[in-house]
Amino acid sequence: MDVERLKAILEDVKEGRCTVEEALDSLRYLPFEDLGFAKVDHHRQLRNGYPEVIYCQGKRPEHVKAIVERMMSRGDRNILATRVSHEIYEAIKEVTPDAEYHEIARIVVVKRCEVPLVKGKIAVVSAGTSDLPVAEEAAITAEVLGNRVERVYDVGVAGLHRLLAHVKVLSQANVVITVAGMEGALASVVGGLVDKPVIAVPTSVGYGANFGGLSALLTMLNSCASGVAVVNIDNGFGAGYIASLINRLAQQS
Repeated sequence: MDVERLKAILEDVKEGRCTVEEALDSLRYLPFEDLGFAKVDHHRQLRNGYPEVIYCQGKRPEHVKAIVERMMSRGDRNILATRVSHEIYEAIKEVTPDAEYHEIARIVVVKRCEVPLVKGKIAVVSAGTSDLPVAEEAAITAEVLGNRVERVYDVGVAGLHRLLAHVKVLSQANVVITVAGMEGALASVVGGLVDKPVIAVPTSVGYGANFGGLSALLTMLNSCASGVAVVNIDNGFGAGYIASLINRLAQQS
């Protein structure tokens, strides 16, 4: 349920194209729909501007399938599912064969309408190729939300000249997402090069003392560069979503 559909229902009542009872039936599940194992938030697009995003890790395929089915039946627009396994992707395809699977990012997108593009750009920077799953999760999330994304991959601090070759791209973005594992130093370097918000994403990539991303997380939290904010370990989706909000606010100014 989005603003345009709600307006259309009210207009139909006003013009006599549907009864009050029919309108109430359409709005019955507006706040949420209780499936027993999940309460599907059909109201989220009205509140936040985008439908509820399905986090699939830990969910049973049949549960994800049912959630997607109900979201589609209630008119929710483009549907985004994260941390999707091949098994869950196959279950979603039973509901909608048009579901698109981004394997590296482990994201499924059910595209039902075009989202107006924001004028500004988001840059997604990764330290290494091993960070691509998280970087792509951020990039595709931002794209699905209607943003132009510039990807700058494999430019970690072990070869700083690679990053410096792309400074112009970073400076032209409204917000920069920086994805890094190991010691996570890339976020501070980027933060010192640009006058834009930097969203740092620590990844679990690294050897033993990386502690599953904890070392990168602590480095980023202790950054001496101004303008660096940090999301949780491997949370590419969260970074992409926040970057989209910032990019849209920049367009309004």
